Amino acid sequence: MSEIAMRATDKGRTGPVERLFSPLTVALLLVIGILGFAGSMLLGAYAPDMRSGHDGGTHALSNAATGFSGIVALAGATGRNPRIIRAETDWATDDLVVVTPDHGWTDLSKLMATRKGRATLLVMPKWLTLPDKGRPGWVKVAGLLPAIDPARILAPATEIAVSRHASGGRPLQAVRWAPDALNVAAPRPLQVMTSKALQPIVTDDAGGIVLGQVGDSSIFILADPDLLNNHGIRRLDRARAGLAIFDFVRDNGSRGIAFDVSLNGLGVGRSPLKLAFEPPFLAMTLAIVVALALVGWQALIRFGAPRPPERAIAFGKAALVDNSAMIVRKAGREGGLGPRYAALVRERARAIFGVPVRLTDAEADAYLDRMRGRGTFTALVDMAAGARHPADMLASAQALHQWQQEKTR
Repeated sequence: MSEIAMRATDKGRTGPVERLFSPLTVALLLVIGILGFAGSMLLGAYAPDMRSGHDGGTHALSNAATGFSGIVALAGATGRNPRIIRAETDWATDDLVVVTPDHGWTDLSKLMATRKGRATLLVMPKWLTLPDKGRPGWVKVAGLLPAIDPARILAPATEIAVSRHASGGRPLQAVRWAPDALNVAAPRPLQVMTSKALQPIVTDDAGGIVLGQVGDSSIFILADPDLLNNHGIRRLDRARAGLAIFDFVRDNGSRGIAFDVSLNGLGVGRSPLKLAFEPPFLAMTLAIVVALALVGWQALIRFGAPRPPERAIAFGKAALVDNSAMIVRKAGREGGLGPRYAALVRERARAIFGVPVRLTDAEADAYLDRMRGRGTFTALVDMAAGARHPADMLASAQALHQWQQEKTR
């Protein structure tokens, strides 16, 4: 629809214009849309960090029997400052790092290289579990993993043999300098290990290693996870033993305990979107948001009195003259207007002053020169014919028009 038709339609309306949406509705839609967009951006950036980990796995976020969320909560309640790490970049910490891989063939080479000289506790896997379909986050124990599975935890750099046997709940035996709480009743069945590379810290009554130190390093291996997992620490003595293990293997410089879940598939990488919401890029993000808010405010709020738009094509004779002049100007034909305007004035003068029709143009000009006035018609015609500049042409046209007006008074 053209602008002329729209304006004509608006002039024909007598009642108020009915709006499709009220300003309040539009404002609410905008607010909801902006909040939804911002929320989707934040969720896209931090969704990996918000995964609950309630998948029945053997990690620090799992509430299953084979998980370790209970010991994490207990460590926090007793002032040991536990935290969850999801990225490999967080391995380089002076805190004790507790690693609970799902299987022994999990690649720990990068972790071992990063943790060289730092206190680290590796917890061997033990149980073969299946998801409990009736209760999400729970598992059903299907049996024990093959012994070769946990034995590969440091293979091939460190050869370890793993065996299981009925412990009868007999007490474990810790070295003299270890806490007494480690002399706890053994889990049933008990998983132990033997290796020339390990120094025994806690053993069973047959000499099988339950907690061992890898050479003279700060790396410790716990053979039986039932001393730390949710199933094991339901007993008070084992809960005390689990905390005693942390206190024993921690360095003096450790201020907390970091439980790794990145090796359990719950890690996160560096996200460019996440960087936009964290320092130092957060300041730039806020500046962009403020700038967009100001642009939106300026677009919605009118400044100053409203100015109706001008018509593309005006009505009346004045519009016709303006359009004709614009066409002549665009065509570059101003130079030929002077003689033509003079001829137009001559024809009007012939009709007004009764010049005989038999006279030629030159004779008619001489006839008009004999009329009284301040200037002669012939001189004005010559000035119009010689005008080439738009200003000179305008002056000659005004002179001819003034001559005509003077003679008709």
